[in-house]
This record gives sequence, C-alpha cells and structure tokens, in this order.
Amino acid sequence: MRGVLLSLFLFVVGLVIGWQFLSKTSAPPPPPVQYSNEDGGTKGTIPSFFNAETGRIFEVKDGESIQKAVTESNPGDMIRVYPGTYNETVYIDKDKITLQGVISGGEWPTLNGEKQLNDAFLYSGNGILIENFRIIDYKGNGIMGQAGNNFVLRNNWIVDAGVYGIFPEFGKNGLIEHNVLSGIEDAAIYVGMCDNIDVLYNEVYESVAGIEIENTRHSLVEGNYAHDNTAGILVFITPGLPIKTCYDVIVRNNFVVNNNTENFGAPGSIVAGVPKGTGLLVMAADDVIIENNIITGNDNAGIAITDHVFANLTSDPESEPNPDRLVILDNIMFDNGNDPVADVKALMLTQMSNKGPDIIAVGGGVGSTIRNKDRYRTFGLGGYGPARITNTSSVRTFLLDEPVAPREITALERSKLTYYGICAGCHAYNVRMIGPPTITLQALYKDNPQGIADYIAAPIRRREDYPEMPPQNYIDEETRLEVAKYMLSITE
Repeated sequence: MRGVLLSLFLFVVGLVIGWQFLSKTSAPPPPPVQYSNEDGGTKGTIPSFFNAETGRIFEVKDGESIQKAVTESNPGDMIRVYPGTYNETVYIDKDKITLQGVISGGEWPTLNGEKQLNDAFLYSGNGILIENFRIIDYKGNGIMGQAGNNFVLRNNWIVDAGVYGIFPEFGKNGLIEHNVLSGIEDAAIYVGMCDNIDVLYNEVYESVAGIEIENTRHSLVEGNYAHDNTAGILVFITPGLPIKTCYDVIVRNNFVVNNNTENFGAPGSIVAGVPKGTGLLVMAADDVIIENNIITGNDNAGIAITDHVFANLTSDPESEPNPDRLVILDNIMFDNGNDPVADVKALMLTQMSNKGPDIIAVGGGVGSTIRNKDRYRTFGLGGYGPARITNTSSVRTFLLDEPVAPREITALERSKLTYYGICAGCHAYNVRMIGPPTITLQALYKDNPQGIADYIAAPIRRREDYPEMPPQNYIDEETRLEVAKYMLSITE
C-alpha cells in the first residue's frame, strides 16, 4: 500500500509540475541557467569521459579575438571569454580545448555573425567543451562539430543562427545539455550520423524542428522542452547519407507542447515537408522507445510514425525504409489533432472520427508494441502488440565512461569527412535537402572540380528555389579542390 501511495504522490507531483510548465505565457523564456560564477568557475558536472588536462588559461576580453587565443592554445588549455560582442567565426582543430564564457551581472559573451558569417563555432578536435555563450545572427550554424569525439556543448543561448543551432556530425560520445535555442530555419539541435549522444534538458522553440536525431545510434533525448516549433522532436533516417541506420533511441520525460508554427524551412528540404502541428515524428528509425513524455496541443498529431514511401522520399537500397520494433510506453497525451493535415483527415474518415490522433502510424514496419493503447486516440496501430517492458529506468545514459579514441584521418578520409561533415548536411546524394542533390552537381560540373572548389569559396545564388549558400572560404584551397574531386567521384 505504501508503494501505491508513493507512486500516486509522484504522479500528482508530476502533473502539477507539468501544468505549471504548460501554463507559462508566450513571453520569451529566460536564458539558460547560469553555470559560471563571476570568476568563471564551473558549477556544472563534467561527464566522466571528459578528462580535460590542466593547462594554461587564456583570458579574452571585449575587443579581443577568441580565434587568436585558440590559435595560441595547446591541448589541455582553457579559453575563458568575458562579456562583450565578438564578430568572428571560431575554428577549433585541436584536441582537449575548453571554451568557457563568463557571465557577469547578467551580461554574456556574445558571438554575433551580423547575418554575414556562416558559423559561430566550428570544431573538429576531440574533447571539446563549449559553454556559456550567446550566439546570434549567423547564416549557417551556431555550433557545428565535424568528426569530433568526447564533446560537451552546454548552457549556450542561441538565437537565429541560420540552418542549425547545434549540429554535431560524425561524433561519438557527446553531451548536449541545458541550451536554449530559437529561430532556427531547420533544426535547433541536429544530431547527425553520431553514436552515444545524450540530449538533455534543453529548451527549443520557434524553429522548424526542435530536436532532430538523424541517422544516429544510441541516443537519449530526455527532459527537454520542445514548444512552438513546426515539429517538436524528430527521429529518422535520411536516405543517401553514408550512415544508413538510426536505432536504439530513447525519447523520455520531455515536454512536447504546441508545436504549431508555420513551416519556414528551405523549400524542397526534407524538413520543409514536415507538417506543422507534429509533436514527435519517427521516420524509418528502428528500436525507438517513447516514454513518459507530456505531449499536448500539437494540432496535427501528438506522435506520427511513417516510412520513407509515405514520406515520398527517394529510396536508398542500403537503408531499410520502415520503422521497426518501436515501443510506446506510458505518456500523457491530450488536446492533440485539432487541425490535422489532409492525409490525416482522410484516415479519420475511415474511422468516422471527428478528432485527430494522439498517435498515427502509416506505411510499413514490424515488431512494434504499445502499452495501454486504449488510453490514446490512435490510427494505424492495428499491428502493434502489447509492450513487453514497462519502463527504461535501467538506461541512465548512452555516454561511455571512457573517452573514445580520436579518429585517425588520412588525406582521402579528410576529403570524405569534409564532404560528409560540411557538404552532405545540405547536399545528400540523390535527395533534395537544403541545396541541390550531389547527383545534380555532378551533372553541372562534370570534369570541372575546380569550378566546384571556386564556388565553395565564393558562392553566387543562381536559383530562386534554393537558399543562398554561405561561403566556405575558411576551408583551405587544397582541401576545397580535394572535396570537389570526391564529390564528383561518389556514386551513392
């Protein structure tokens, strides 16, 4: 009896907290919790894998250059940045560098791209920590990682930073926590082709996608507040990328609320096809567990599950297109489906329902299960059996205790990583994303890699149906040419 009373008490407390959370006004939320004291000392907990060495401390004051400090630093050093405005892009190609903003009297160190610069932070080193920065008005990305392992990105405040707010790609063993992001044209937090990533306690709003887990394995998405986006949380496989799978993802204890913002993604991109009003979307991903989320006020559907065929995506012979072995456990879902899209309305007619779904599944897929199915309005879940587990409490994190080894990169691998780390995020092989598919570029630049290399450095907008490409002139001339050759050589 005592256990029953305790469970009931915790449930009521959870509801009270949830209602307090949901009853906030539409006023802009406060910035992230301040992690740093006035002297820059860190209050947050460093993950066990992050074994930063004790090195020198560089101090950067308003009017000075963060990049200059990075250039002069060595592995194990910390760069402490004080409040001020810094109009620059910071490249970190060294290992074990800590970049720590100092928040003093409510003033943040602010990186301002003035809608001229592409990225605020771009790292390829291993063991990178970036915390306590305000990032605004960039054209490409707030923080982008390329093949860097053992990273920590936390307590950053990112507004209107372009295509992606936080974008690690090809990384392993990474933590993204306590960030606040808004006004992003694609995904506020985009985890692409990574392994062992925790995405915890972030707030994402007024973006097209709040949190996007793409072609990634072993990821925990927990405690986030995704609200007022086009779609709150997405887990999916994009065909045409070098990593062909997405599996072993847990989405739990999140608030996914009122994601009804008009889609303002780049025309023709995959995310531009996501209907507004979608709380949580799973596309073609396998072994995804959805547990203990509060999902409410999403006008299209609370949870939408689809395959590549229904999503009208080009097939990839190496990517299995169906969502298999999904597990939906207990979630609080209400007030979803008030204004579903036409395809969903057509399915509603088959069940003579005048109310849209909490959960809808269309297309293929096998082996999926659900707990307490009758608690929700569902469409297309006839093949879902009863869940064989009740919770995921045994999984506390997907982070590895020990740091994983840095990648050893040959010259050929560097050109491949540059392509997949920078280019493929917008140019999949045969699928239109932000920019034209690579196969289209191959036709336009056949036997002319120098033409691509020159365009990478100084792009000119040539088609109104694609957004302007930011210049990538920070990539050295030799690497630009090698990546152009690689782009022309790939066949899938």
